[in-house]
Amino acid sequence: MEKTLPLFPLNLVVYPGEDLNLHIFEPRYRQLINECLEEERTFGIPAFINNKLPGYGTEMHVTTLHKRYDDGRMDIKSKGLRVFRLVNFENPVPGKLYAGGEIELVEPGDSFSAHASVLQQHLERLYTLLQIETDYDPASENFSYKVAHKVGLSVEQEYEILTLESEAERQLFLIQHLNNVLPVVADMERTKQRIRMNGHFKNLDPLNF
Repeated sequence: MEKTLPLFPLNLVVYPGEDLNLHIFEPRYRQLINECLEEERTFGIPAFINNKLPGYGTEMHVTTLHKRYDDGRMDIKSKGLRVFRLVNFENPVPGKLYAGGEIELVEPGDSFSAHASVLQQHLERLYTLLQIETDYDPASENFSYKVAHKVGLSVEQEYEILTLESEAERQLFLIQHLNNVLPVVADMERTKQRIRMNGHFKNLDPLNF
């Protein structure tokens, strides 16, 4: 399905279901958000990576106008809806300050996967090593989207997750990433432990020669 969206390129990846708070200060984006509020329209955030638009993004809905400042700036809350592919990009849209373009909505694949329990085990190992408390539900729909920002992916890797259409593919990608990361994190923890030990007096038994 193709449709036209006003576009707000950002150097980040937003996933369906994700809540994103934005401070809107540029005149072109103030115009874009005002129109979305007045007309109850959605807008798109195409990922802008390495100074280019590789093509995928997320359709967004403004859920709350949190604050409007006297000078026209705004704080808004928005939520990711669906993944799209850019068909064309026009900057600016004729008669507007902001960019826009035609997009093709990506049909979502399966939103559950049998790999969830393995991914959960890897996540628990990571967060135990890092001594971080987290709250997530591996039985939730599109579990990969809920944890992808919390496992140390680069923005390029987060973008790759966005391009994968099934939950199984996304979970396998995260499991492989954690397979690579966990030994490094574990070794860092061992190193930190050695450093801490070296800062203390040790009680050593005298050697008998």
